[in-house]
Amino acid sequence: MTGITSTREKRLMLFSGRAHPELAQQVAGEIGVGITPTEIRDFANGEIYVRYDESVRGSDAFVIQSHTAPINTWLMEHLIMVDALKRASAKRITVVMPFYAYARQDKKHRGREPISARLVADLFKTAGADRLMCVDLHTGQIQGFFDGPLDHLFALPLLAHYVGNRVDRQRLTIVSPDAGRVRLADMWTDRLAAPLAIIHKRRDPKVANEVKVHEVVGDVTGRTCVVVDDMIDTGGTIVQAAEALFDNGAADVICASTHAVLSGPAAERLRDSKVSEVIVTDTLPIPEERTFDKLTVLPIASLIARAIREVFDDGSVTSLFDGHA
Repeated sequence: MTGITSTREKRLMLFSGRAHPELAQQVAGEIGVGITPTEIRDFANGEIYVRYDESVRGSDAFVIQSHTAPINTWLMEHLIMVDALKRASAKRITVVMPFYAYARQDKKHRGREPISARLVADLFKTAGADRLMCVDLHTGQIQGFFDGPLDHLFALPLLAHYVGNRVDRQRLTIVSPDAGRVRLADMWTDRLAAPLAIIHKRRDPKVANEVKVHEVVGDVTGRTCVVVDDMIDTGGTIVQAAEALFDNGAADVICASTHAVLSGPAAERLRDSKVSEVIVTDTLPIPEERTFDKLTVLPIASLIARAIREVFDDGSVTSLFDGHA
């Protein structure tokens, strides 16, 4: 058996897509269940086929998939898995996506643009999802895109605990890399009792992934600066933030981020930058070719497993973060 039964005869079943099986196995180990055997394969034309090897009827199903590159493939696979569970009469389906695909497209910046983050939520609802579970959404408003419960998990306690034990807190300054991350940085300052600095920057709307840093707001002279963000994509923001901080007298710069997207030149940029350490979680798989000496990866499985257990037991996911986020 791959499920476990509670005193009320509920049955928890865990399912994994192919994007990040290592994380799913770690979550399964934390919960104490096996991953339900599933046949997933690609047809010659790229279409995805899914079939579960065991009955899922009446189960409380949790289906895990990390939306990494190639993101559209893994997103589609996730949707097909949910559809298969719905048609096989699972009682409740919880979509566990540690990294929410298209989260940065959460509003229209200009005319004739999509709101793709809302589309993703609608797709999962149509496929049959009853509940979503995500880690560190790019913006909180995405919680309102899904017509049903969305459990928003925070990696802050995990990351802040590591950083707090790593540096001299008397010399610590938390840095928001832009205005959009100030709320996140505020939570870090509350957690570590450290002052806040903000980097004011402006992107060039005509050039993708190009950032121009203007000034550092706050005292960073002689300080150990921790730049906090929800994700690292190409690494450009982090590298330019570090340069601005050192130009303003920072003694050291560390980066802490939940999602290691690490697209394109990110690994090389960060490796060659003045940043002394890049701290991330394993919400996304990190291929060996994208690892580097400065990279520290913290495990997220325990947090996800605890949240799954709370949902299964009709407990409180919010209680996991009381006083922490």
